[in-house]
Parts: sequence; structure tokens; C-alpha cells
Amino acid sequence: MARRRTQKGADAGRQGTPRTAAAGGAVAVTGTGRHFRAHRRATLWMKITAVAVAVVMVGVVSVAGILVMRLQNNVQVAELNLGPGASTAAAADNNKDDLQILILGTDTRDGANGGYGTTADATGYGHSDVMMLMNISKGNREVSVVSFPRDLMVPIPACKDPKTGEQYPAQELGQLNSALSQGGPGCTVAAINQLTGLNIDHFMLADFTAVKDLSNVIGGVEVCVDHSVNDVNGSGLVLPAGKSLVQGEQALAFLRTRHSFGDASDIARIQAQQYFLGSMIRKIKSDGTLSDLPKVYNIADAITKNLTIDSGLANIPSMVAIANRLKNIDLTKVAFVTAPWVPFPADENRNILSQPAASDLFTALRKGTDLTGGSSPSTSAPPAQPTTAPATAAAPVPAYDKTIQPVTVVNASGAADRNTELLAALTAAGYTDLGQSTAATAAATTISYGNGFQDVATDVAALFRIPASALVASPGVSGVRLNAGSDFASGTAYGQSALPPDIVASTADQSGKCLTVNPDMYPQD
Repeated sequence: MARRRTQKGADAGRQGTPRTAAAGGAVAVTGTGRHFRAHRRATLWMKITAVAVAVVMVGVVSVAGILVMRLQNNVQVAELNLGPGASTAAAADNNKDDLQILILGTDTRDGANGGYGTTADATGYGHSDVMMLMNISKGNREVSVVSFPRDLMVPIPACKDPKTGEQYPAQELGQLNSALSQGGPGCTVAAINQLTGLNIDHFMLADFTAVKDLSNVIGGVEVCVDHSVNDVNGSGLVLPAGKSLVQGEQALAFLRTRHSFGDASDIARIQAQQYFLGSMIRKIKSDGTLSDLPKVYNIADAITKNLTIDSGLANIPSMVAIANRLKNIDLTKVAFVTAPWVPFPADENRNILSQPAASDLFTALRKGTDLTGGSSPSTSAPPAQPTTAPATAAAPVPAYDKTIQPVTVVNASGAADRNTELLAALTAAGYTDLGQSTAATAAATTISYGNGFQDVATDVAALFRIPASALVASPGVSGVRLNAGSDFASGTAYGQSALPPDIVASTADQSGKCLTVNPDMYPQD
């Protein structure tokens, strides 16, 4: 017992700083103290915790990887541009550059869409009954959404179907929504590039099922009509007068109905589609959806199951980058526009672009002009301030007969039908011996003149306010040749461009409006 008490006392004396005598009187620390043993236990727990954290991190990364793979495996990928001589320019930076995204809705009845008709209605790629060009400005100051009528008659470029290898010849004039059937969305991209002089960066092609799924995942979209709708023999849309929340089949029916709104035209349907999209944007923005990654994922998962996109968009960083750019956009700067049109003379059920309004719009898009008013300082060049030739009004009466002076207008602007506006201005000024042609796009406008025609060239330059430095003596030219480059793609005053009046149909902030129901189909009570 004594030894036991003595041992206990000795142990107690060693508890704070356990030591043993070493040679030379030095004190060496042993490994038997109470504090040391506690440190070993802490180290063990730290190791266990570190392992646990590592396991959780691996789990999170694995789940994230699975989600990313799922999204990327959902989508189908197609070539961006099927047109001949497709642009080889460097791809736009999805995070910061001006960005053009063509949004297409196909009427194909293939696959899951078979319930909306027979394959005889639209097989394969189908037709693009929705064509909206979304432009996101550099600096994210504004967004424009330009709708193209499905019945618009335009030049269709030659396209090759990358799946079958089938070649489709160019058409001098074809219905724009038929371009999709000629090899896929890349042919529609090529046609609209050719039409507008733009270089579209991405496309999204959605089918009927994608529209239903998207409307469901965001909890529906609010719409309002000024009269009850019962389109049971058409799209199936049934709505009471006033406000309704539509999703799933009803949302799709709202977008598909052909005769229920306005004058029952395709243009009235475009207005309904823009109305629906504006309401959906307000819903998503008010819910903070684009700042909520789980919600963004759910939306992406819903729509990518029935989506075809280009390879530059077929990755999660690109999708997230675009969502980030859109989440803080001022809704007053989200403009909805329809490409200016007039009835096609050969068939009143078809349309053609209205000039010069269409060229003015496309020029504004290329320059990054804010369609709601003003210009984007980051992208728009300042108005040209050149030294022009003397004004015609201040000059003496010309010593020549304008009616016999040969003047040729060459469209090298990249804008479709550019010559019409310029020839009209020359005719109004008294020139009648006029010719026209089209050439490859040139950056700068020039006026070439042959021997003895310098005075005529000077007056033509003054008419269009083209700087005198653009005049070029060319002995091989017969008369005067105005070569209108991409810097003079619209209007009749060089260095200036004006938007068509009332070009913006609506902006995304405009809530509380009710669509007008077609009075011929639904007589007012």
C-alpha cells in the first residue's frame, strides 16, 4: 500500500512537465504527460474531420459533375452556319461581347411532338414558326428581340444538310421559315445573316415540348385577354376574359393559336408571342430566378431535354454566362421589335421587307444602337464629321444635263435591297440614266468617276453628304459609280442613321396590358 501511495505521489509531481534526468544534468521531455496525450487525441480528430470533409467535397464535386453531364447530354448539337463562306471570325466572348442569339421554334411533329398533328404536317427539322433574334449589348445595357415573320419572302442561301449530305440550291426568293428544313437551324442562321449583315453567334431551337416544360418549371406565365377565348378547333386555347396563369398545354396553345388575337394574321401571333415572352421575363426577374443556381439548373434541365443548340453554346459555362448577363438588365431596355414588312405583291398572304425601314433597323443592330432611345457608347461610332463637297444648293447651276449622266449604284453594304433607297434619292434629284448592281461587302464607301465626270461625281457626293475624300478618279469607269459600303448601309445621309419611327412594339416592363381578341372569331358581347 505504501509503495502504491508513494508511486501515486511521484506521478502527481510529474503531471505538469514530465521529465527525466539526462546525462550532464539536462532535462529531456518524455512522452507520458497528460497534456501530450490530449494533443494526440486532437490530432486524431483533426485527421478524421479532414477525411470527412474530403469525402463530402468529393461527393459534392461528383454530384455537380453528374448534373453538368446530365445537362450536356440533354442537348442536341448542330452546326451554327450552313451557308457558303461562313464567317471564320473569332467567336464572341459570351461573358462580355455584343451577342446575337437566334431563338427558333420548330413545328416538327417528330418524336414527342407527334401528338400535335401527323408527320405529314412537318417532319424532320420542320419549319421555324418562331424566329426571334435576341441581341445582348456589350456592357449589358440593353437587349432587343427582333421577330421575323414566318411568311417573309427572302433570298435563301445554298445549304448542305450535315446529317444526310443533301445539297439544297440557293433560292432567289423563298419563305424564311422553310430554311430550317434545308439542313437544320444553321441554314436559317445563314439566311438571316445574309439578310441583316449581322454575324449571329448562337442559336437555340426548341420544340413544342420544351415550351410546355419551361412554363411548368417557372410556375406558369400570367396573360390577360379582353374577351374570353375558346379555340377548341385550333390550338386548344381556352381562357376567360381577364387575367389567367397559363402553363403546360395552355401555354403552348397560347403561343400556337393562329386566329384568336388581333386580325388573325401571323403578325398578330408574333405580337402575342412577344407579349408572352415579356410576361415571362418579368416573372423570372421578380422571382430572382437567374440568381438562384438551383432554379437556373431546373430551367436548364427542363428546356435542354428538347433543345438543339450550336457547339459554342453547348456547355454549362456558356449557359451560366448568358444567364448572368441577363439577370440585371433593366426591363425598360428590353425591346420587342418586328422586322418591318409590307405585303408581297405576288401573294398578299406573304410578306417582304419594307425598305428603307428594314435596312435602317439592321444598320442600328450592327452598330449596337439602343432601340429604346440613344446609342450604346461602347459600340456605336460617333457621327462622321467629314469635310464634304460643296452643297448642291449653294453651287451654281450645273453645266450638264442630269438626265443623261450615267450613274451606277453598287450595293456593297451587306444590307439587302440597299440600292432601292439610293436610286430613289438620285431620281428625285433629277438623275434618270441609272444602273445598279451588287458586290461583295466593302468597309468603305467610294465614288469612282471616269474622264470628264468629276463635276457629276462631286454633286452625287454632296447629295448624300459623302466626304470629298471618297472620290476616286477611275478612267475605266463610264460615268459615275457610287459604291455603297457597310459604313453607308442605310439612309441617304452618310454618317447618319435614323431608326424607323415607332420601331419598338413594346418593352418588357409594360405590365397590365390585355391582348385584343380577334373580334371576327369572338364577337364582342
